[in-house]
Amino acid sequence: MPAVLIIVENLPVPLDRRVWQEACALRDAGYEVVVICPQMRGHTAAEEVTEGIYVYRHWISEEAGGFIGFFREYASALFGETRLAWKVWRKHRPTIIHLCNPPDLLFVVALPFKLLFGTRVIYDVHDVWPEMFEAKFGGRGLFYWFVRLAERLTYACADVVLATNRSVKRTAVERGGKESGDVFIVRTSPKIATANTQETPALRKGRKFLVGYVGVMGNADGVKFLIDAAAHIVHELARKDVQFLLMGTGPEHANLAAQRDQLGLQEFVDLPGRVTNEFLFSALKTIDLGVSCDPINSYNDHCTMNKVLEYMAFGKAQVMFNLTEGRESAGDAAVYVNENSATQLGDAIVRLLDDPDGRERMGKLGESRVREQLNWERSVVQLLAAYQTAMRG
Repeated sequence: MPAVLIIVENLPVPLDRRVWQEACALRDAGYEVVVICPQMRGHTAAEEVTEGIYVYRHWISEEAGGFIGFFREYASALFGETRLAWKVWRKHRPTIIHLCNPPDLLFVVALPFKLLFGTRVIYDVHDVWPEMFEAKFGGRGLFYWFVRLAERLTYACADVVLATNRSVKRTAVERGGKESGDVFIVRTSPKIATANTQETPALRKGRKFLVGYVGVMGNADGVKFLIDAAAHIVHELARKDVQFLLMGTGPEHANLAAQRDQLGLQEFVDLPGRVTNEFLFSALKTIDLGVSCDPINSYNDHCTMNKVLEYMAFGKAQVMFNLTEGRESAGDAAVYVNENSATQLGDAIVRLLDDPDGRERMGKLGESRVREQLNWERSVVQLLAAYQTAMRG
């Protein structure tokens, strides 16, 4: 089988679970798999072979939070990716280059190989980047249209597209100009042995309920709404029986910790930062419900959030803002808040905590939905079909 080069910029492997599951599925199908990713979040080895997958990592300037920071981050990443791509070409001769956005700039790395050697290109749309840009920076301007151009050029470079859901597939066809038969839905489905995980009651800090969050903490992820909701629950509703565990890191982590402290929530809200898989899975087993606090906007409306599926995999009910793809994933396994309101989010959390029968019913629905309809095995079939289509040209 041929060699495959996967390039991902915003997270390292194996921390990026979607990319790692794709890499492992391709390895199991007989491909030689090589991944280029950044050195960050504890994954700093420049080169290693992990579980039969070759991993090359490059330096980046930072995990950016602002516009100038993004420019530095993407410039340093493109330099590192280009340098390593030629190194990988010399050693592995990849037949397919698999680009994982954001950003939609990785076509710059792949295009020379496509033009010179006929290398096939697969565009894996994790996020719809123009809407992501608009959500992060609060509107459109000159650089928004640059982002739209970069997206269009990436679609033009790609032979095959992987979409995380139907909304993203629609964008690939309508805005990206791709044929429907060249766009494959590969959902981000967790592959976790939940039955082997044990609860950790100490995470409750002696309180009756534990509310969990897991995910990136950037300025577009809405974690500030959850902390304000916790303040509403603890201070205004006088509920001292609820503990919050917010797992993950990102450019806003320090600001969120400061927000927690200013609201006097140090005893009620834990922000441990990056955690091990063992800690994460045990915490998901322990929580009473999960929260997906990504606010309602045109970007999040297109996204299938990993956290939503992870809560479902562990049989946990959840509360989220009312997003199209969030509702598509969770169905009746979640409570939906119709406005970007911390108060309404907090009220919904409390109502669900006080409804144990509802939580149990929703948890079972979510677990069954992930196991029977949204499981990773179905996505692997689509992934391999996409590769076969790319190989056929």
